[in-house]
Amino acid sequence: MLIEVFKYVLIALFTIVMICSALNSIRSRRTPDPHLAGLYRSWTNIWMGSMLILLALILMFVYSGSTLSVIVEALFLVMGAYNVFAGIRNRSYYARIKQRSSDASA
Repeated sequence: MLIEVFKYVLIALFTIVMICSALNSIRSRRTPDPHLAGLYRSWTNIWMGSMLILLALILMFVYSGSTLSVIVEALFLVMGAYNVFAGIRNRSYYARIKQRSSDASA
């Protein structure tokens, strides 16, 4: 019973994260400012990494522990963690650039 509720919570979180990722991706393509576009792309990376991690957790609870399933789950976890790390690193980089450009124009 509790596992079923947990699966539905993970699926709901996956849906929210997927929408956030899509919105930031659209925003990054539509903005004319390259620094702001990079900032939105970094948020897209963070949301995509979270989405991969949630997908791996969903797979852990839905499918049995076959060798192929464990390999795919581990691959999704590693790729998701890397995307989150890269997104955080890129976000801090673009935030510093945006701060410098706003300080210089003031």
